[in-house]
Amino acid sequence: MTTAGIQAMYIYGGAAYLDVTELARHRQLDNARFENLLIKQKTVALPWEDPVTFAVNAAKPIVDMLSDAEKNRIELLITCTESGIDFGKSLSTYVHHYLGLSRNCRLFEIKQACYSGTAGFQMALNFILSGVSPGARALVVTTDISRFTVAGRNEAPAEDWSFAEPSSGAGGVAMLVSGEPTVFRADVGANGYYGHEVMDACRPLPDSEAGNVDLSLMTYMECSQQAYLEYRKRVTEADYRSSFQYLAFHTPFGGMVKGAHRTIMRKIVKASPDEIELDFMQRVAPGLNYCQRVGNIMGGTVFMSLASIIDNGNFDAPRRIGCFSYGSGCCSEFYSGMVTGEGQKQQQRLRIREQLDRRYRMSVADYERIVVNNTNLRFGMRDVTPDFHLIPEAWDKMNNTPQLYLKEIRDFHRKYEWR
Repeated sequence: MTTAGIQAMYIYGGAAYLDVTELARHRQLDNARFENLLIKQKTVALPWEDPVTFAVNAAKPIVDMLSDAEKNRIELLITCTESGIDFGKSLSTYVHHYLGLSRNCRLFEIKQACYSGTAGFQMALNFILSGVSPGARALVVTTDISRFTVAGRNEAPAEDWSFAEPSSGAGGVAMLVSGEPTVFRADVGANGYYGHEVMDACRPLPDSEAGNVDLSLMTYMECSQQAYLEYRKRVTEADYRSSFQYLAFHTPFGGMVKGAHRTIMRKIVKASPDEIELDFMQRVAPGLNYCQRVGNIMGGTVFMSLASIIDNGNFDAPRRIGCFSYGSGCCSEFYSGMVTGEGQKQQQRLRIREQLDRRYRMSVADYERIVVNNTNLRFGMRDVTPDFHLIPEAWDKMNNTPQLYLKEIRDFHRKYEWR
């Protein structure tokens, strides 16, 4: 087997979103700094949504396209998250159950901050390339949420929320990886990886983050350059400006991507400022579309950028896309693959944009109710029944399409139902 990649890919952007311009105004954030984020909306996790529902709702449209025989050839299920629900039990077991996959399937979870999705994708890719089970498929699902909390209705948000709050989203990305890479054919062996120990960002407690924002930014910049240079060592004919018609980046926020791209273009390509700006708009900006509407979904964000490029780019001829993935702590990778016009047509049939358009637009008042209620949804809760009527309009809007939701937690066991 010498060919492998993504056969189908879907993004689930949740049931509700917030216009982050309204949030920034409400939080009285510095307008110039906020505009540099290059973000418009963020998905907000509702009380009945969790990493399992985001994962299953991302994967179901793909699984539903398969025949029973094809579905039974999914022999590897990898969930990729830094929003795990248990220190031992993988959420992949829930995903496996509610998708109705064959029991002859490996299922497990990967954690490596925002690099986890790429780790899962590369592992699935190599499983297919190994040829140990001819005709087998792998399902890789990234799923992450951010839940901000305050103790009471009159309490001001913590100062260290800062600009992380408007950029932190929630969502899931599912990828069917096989030897029939209709959507994205990976360039086998074209990988540059780079990692080292750094305390730029971490989650020392299940419900909180810590780290150094400036250090995280500098490490991201360092890794974007070094991972590409390692790629170029292995693919000696590679040229950052001419080898890739598009570039997909892990996107904590658009301004961070723009800074990394600008640095590479200036230091490695030796491009002028005008060239850099034009190149950004042509090759990078198409990948920001979905990211600007969902926010940072950690391990899935680079694939959200990739899906945005495939849906919105020009593929009248085959195009190569370079992908940069980064996870705090840190590990990074630059890799690439090919997309054709037929692959774009197949991907567009899943109508990701329409799913994002269907979400309920919440007000800042709605959002503040969610933030206060999040104290009832902390990690490790033994018994919980979500408040389905906290945002009744969002709950009612779910009736339009079948979606999995969290019904309750009883004695730590999570129970879900379809609407």
